[in-house]
Amino acid sequence: MAALVMSAAMMSAQDLATATQTFNNGAEQLGTGDKVTALATFKEALGMAEALGEEGNEIVASCKKAISNIIFSNAKDMVKEEKFDEALSLIDEAKKVAAECENEDVLVPAEQLIPQVNLAKGNHLYKAKDYAAAKEIFTSLLESDPKNKNANILLIQTLTKLGDIDGAVALLPQAEEVGNTANAKKVIAGAFLSQAQAQQKAGKNAEVCETVKKAEELDLISNPAIYQLAGGAATKLNKITDAIAFYDKFLTAAPTNKNFGAIAYTVGALYQQNLKNNAKALEYYKMSLDAGYANAKQMVDALSK
Repeated sequence: MAALVMSAAMMSAQDLATATQTFNNGAEQLGTGDKVTALATFKEALGMAEALGEEGNEIVASCKKAISNIIFSNAKDMVKEEKFDEALSLIDEAKKVAAECENEDVLVPAEQLIPQVNLAKGNHLYKAKDYAAAKEIFTSLLESDPKNKNANILLIQTLTKLGDIDGAVALLPQAEEVGNTANAKKVIAGAFLSQAQAQQKAGKNAEVCETVKKAEELDLISNPAIYQLAGGAATKLNKITDAIAFYDKFLTAAPTNKNFGAIAYTVGALYQQNLKNNAKALEYYKMSLDAGYANAKQMVDALSK
């Protein structure tokens, strides 16, 4: 009986030694940079150690720590290769193994990496013009962390690409909280300009005017050219007073613009031909001439007699 007990003890010691040696083999393989082989070896050692019960607990913990480290390293490699779904799957796997051995060296950075991977994935989709999918990711990120500055501006950009300017405007208060106000306003102002240009191209002059008025009410005009568009649209609608008002805003906002002289001349013509107000017409023709618009000289001379 004593011989049997001794034999069992010797076998147990040999099994522990084998598990330990297998673990050491994995460490050597990892040291050479062979993560694939090392991971398989650590998993093999883990199976051996778990079969030993309490006696193998120390090896079990060491194996799980090594395994979670490798899996997390592989996840980061997937991020570099822009394989974001694979990366997120590996991060979850690494976290699960790390939790079993309390490997904080993986648990903490893995948790921090998840939103970064999702942000990168969303940005990748945005660049690929898959705006609907990008919107879902950025929205989810903001729901998890309303102070995510990058997700905020990227969602605003994505919504404008989807034509949801109202949705982008609704995010302005949050943009202010995270310090994105200037960038957010610039993006949305650009979207209003693009919308007005598209409406003009489609001959939707009334919509052009409404778009510009809305942008103005929200203080979301960054390019005076939008007033020029509205002036032209209002003229086609025969809303001369509105047209002059829009053109005046252009002239006030862009005194050095290369089109200043031409626009001032246009306003002069509107006053002269449509409103029969030669005094105001002369005022704008002079303004046009002062800006170097040669065609205005004839009109200035004619109305100055």
